[in-house]
Amino acid sequence: QVQLVESGGGLVQAGGSLRLSCAASTSIFDFAAMGWYRQAPGKQRELVASIRFGGSRNYADSVKGRFTASRDNAKNTVYLQMNSLKPEDTAVYYCNADSRFSDANYWGQGTQVTVSS
Repeated sequence: QVQLVESGGGLVQAGGSLRLSCAASTSIFDFAAMGWYRQAPGKQRELVASIRFGGSRNYADSVKGRFTASRDNAKNTVYLQMNSLKPEDTAVYYCNADSRFSDANYWGQGTQVTVSS
């Protein structure tokens, strides 16, 4: 069973930075895409950023220019560098991965990010 383990969340003041990590229990090349989602209280889960197998990246409009997704193939880890954080970025952030070889989709347990004003 594939496991995704997030880390790096925490409490930060507005304007600050955090880097989230998502470590996969298998090669990240097993995935067609890996993404970061977030869910704030009372809101739907939304896609924040994604990296496809070929390396292309996509970002939600709300985070463009502030967040950067990257990956370390040797460590089977993807990252989300979050700069210029705003209170509205407060949410639980989840790592997600789509298998290249099946319809399987995987989620991490989530990590809390809280941005104080």
